Amino acid sequence: MSIRSINGKWPLLALIASSVLALGPFEVLSAQAPSSTSPSAQAAAPAAPAPTVVRKAPSLAGLSRRASMYYEGVWGVDSLKVKYTESGEMLRFSYRVVDPAKAAPLNDKKVEPSLMDPQAGVQLVVPQMEKVGKLRQSSTPIAGQSYWMAFSNSGRRVKPGHRVTVEIGHFRAEGLVVE
Repeated sequence: MSIRSINGKWPLLALIASSVLALGPFEVLSAQAPSSTSPSAQAAAPAAPAPTVVRKAPSLAGLSRRASMYYEGVWGVDSLKVKYTESGEMLRFSYRVVDPAKAAPLNDKKVEPSLMDPQAGVQLVVPQMEKVGKLRQSSTPIAGQSYWMAFSNSGRRVKPGHRVTVEIGHFRAEGLVVE
């Protein structure tokens, strides 16, 4: 391209450049949703955040919201958890009392709790220590207090991530994930 051909097209290039500069902001504004506010007010207002999809995260215990509501409504407990101890020789089942009257059967000394793991094919019990007694709390439940019991996991057959069932008399919590 020679200087002569650029000089001949200069007016055309100037016209295109000026129209792009003049129309540029209008094209951007026309791409946005129509609004009754002025362009200067639109520029000052912060942009609305993009819509997000809210999903309920699964609980750590692996219980659905419906199951949690069932345990709270029928048995007066929530926050059901099964934790693997550092040594792996014990599993700790804990729960928080919401309604002491409904939760009383869980603390009954006469009832033998058990923890079943179908994946490992075992049924664990609460051990009885010579000087301490059963490794569980059996006092009268108080609202807002957390209670626990320990299950012997000799041989470490139940592992973190397994789904287990805890039975205490008629109480049965299924599908708890070992943390």
